[in-house]
Amino acid sequence: MDISANQIEAIVRQVVASMGAGSTARRTAAGPLPKVAKVAMLVGPKKIEIQEVPLPELGEDDILIKVEGAGVCGTDVHEWKMDPFGLMPVVLGHEGTGEVVYCGKNIVKDTAGNPIGVGDKIVTSVISCGDCYNCRMTPGRTNLCANQGVFGLIGDKRGSAEGNRANGWFADYMLIRGGEASGATFFQVNELNLNQRMILELACVCVHALERGQKTGLLNFGSKVLVQGCGPVGLVMITVLRAAGINHVIAVDGNEDRLKVAQKMGAKTTICFKRPDEDTIDKRVAKVQAVANGVGVDFAFQCTGAPVAAADIYAYIRRGGGMCEMGFFVNNGEYSVNPHFAMCNKEIDIVGSWDYSAEDYPKTVAFLKQCQEMNIPIEELITHTFPLDQMNEAMETNVAQKGIKIAYIAK
Repeated sequence: MDISANQIEAIVRQVVASMGAGSTARRTAAGPLPKVAKVAMLVGPKKIEIQEVPLPELGEDDILIKVEGAGVCGTDVHEWKMDPFGLMPVVLGHEGTGEVVYCGKNIVKDTAGNPIGVGDKIVTSVISCGDCYNCRMTPGRTNLCANQGVFGLIGDKRGSAEGNRANGWFADYMLIRGGEASGATFFQVNELNLNQRMILELACVCVHALERGQKTGLLNFGSKVLVQGCGPVGLVMITVLRAAGINHVIAVDGNEDRLKVAQKMGAKTTICFKRPDEDTIDKRVAKVQAVANGVGVDFAFQCTGAPVAAADIYAYIRRGGGMCEMGFFVNNGEYSVNPHFAMCNKEIDIVGSWDYSAEDYPKTVAFLKQCQEMNIPIEELITHTFPLDQMNEAMETNVAQKGIKIAYIAK
């Protein structure tokens, strides 16, 4: 029997199509999928309860994730303490990661265009509406979406209306409904280990802040850069600066233990406002100027959420220098400065930084790989881990400033 080239091509296409049809089986986990998710539900101030919530029927645009872990953010703690965002009841946790156990047939790629399916490791980023002024006019800055959402900061009322209460990472399963059509952004991160994945979101905040600072043209290999506040944000900011080639980072804090960690992360000079020779702003400014060309730093990152400390940042900066404010992701109050001396007379460049855009995630994955190459021990910042039924204790540990980075690890 003679077979034409067109017939051969048709047979090949049929075989390939049948293989593709069979591959949809890969998109469901081996064994039955769960009907409920166990979640750490914030039901009142400083009160998290373990609850079981039903998982809706999974559709062709859904992703179900078996949670492996999630970092505890300062925003989680603020919400836990007094519900300033009005979200309760809510499942917190937005620094999470896990393994895909169900992937609807319409979900074949992540936000960066990488293949994704069952068995892949995944993290989530921002949820943008696509319709507001900022989404339409500056689509590359999804962090400025007027209706921005983040998994783990979605109130239970909104979740119930969508038939999904498993929308935070402090759970054993987390559900993304509607894929990218819902505004959700997510990334396959198989090349990163669990600790790297749990610190990815926090690192993304700092990578975004670095880019904001770079727009001033003041950051280069010779820059003297100050980081004020050595909590998790400030310490990761130090690692980002070192990975970016900043050779002299000055760390300012009131906790000697955290300043030791800052040195381990790459800070060359440390200043503690509780040391007798550094306990006034004038003494600290003199110390900064002594290591910064006699005039002050070229650039500063303000990472503390304490207004009284934030007011000091201007004094450390040289004339013609700059600063990035990245410490106030919640309303912690106001501070006052004299704009003549702090800003105008110095002609400093000031930028603000607000969380991150989805576009920052691939760059942050590259940053974490760079930390490995440079032996920057960023993973050591995760010092305390807790199971799901001890999330109240995890929050209390964070408030007490015991350790550095607190995390939930699924058991």
